[in-house]
Amino acid sequence: MARTAPPSVPPPPGPPARGSLSLHRAYLRSPLGLLRLGQLALGAAFWVTVAANKYEGAAHFALFAAVLVWLLTLALFGLSLLGRWELVPWLGSRWLLTNLVHDLALGVGLYAAATGIMGHKAGQRSYCNLPGYSQHCLYGAYLSASVCGGITACLYLFSGLYCLSRRCRDQRDII
Repeated sequence: MARTAPPSVPPPPGPPARGSLSLHRAYLRSPLGLLRLGQLALGAAFWVTVAANKYEGAAHFALFAAVLVWLLTLALFGLSLLGRWELVPWLGSRWLLTNLVHDLALGVGLYAAATGIMGHKAGQRSYCNLPGYSQHCLYGAYLSASVCGGITACLYLFSGLYCLSRRCRDQRDII
C-alpha cells in the first residue's frame, strides 16, 4: 500500500511581532490623553489628601473608590500611551467602549460619590474653622479633597462625552 503525503496545511500564525515600545505621541496630544493626565494628577491629589489626614467612617469608601479608579485610569493611560490595548483580551477590540464605560460609570459615579462623602465630612467639621479653635482641624483637608474630587469627576464626564461623541460618529479608535 502506498502512503500518501498529508495535505500541506500552513502552520498557525504565531504571535504578532512585538516591536520596540514607543510612545504613541498622537494620543498624548489628543483631548483624551490630556484629560487622562488631568484625571491622574487631580485623582492623586484627592487620595493623597485623604490618606495623609485622619479619616474614619465613609471616608474609607471614598479613599477606596478614588484609588481604584486612579489605578484603572493609570492602566488605561499606560496601555493607550504605548498603543498596546490590543493585548488586553476581549476589551482590546472594544477599546473606545472600554474607555467610555470606565469614564462614565466608574470615573463619574465613584468620584461623585467620593466628593459627596468628603463634602459632607467637611460640612460636619466646619465648626473648627473658627478663630481661636485650638484642636487639629480636618476641615481644610476634607474641603480640598472634595474640590479635587469634584473637578476630577467633571474631567471624567468630559472624557466620557468625548468617547461617546466618537462612538456616535462610528469611529472605533480613541484618537
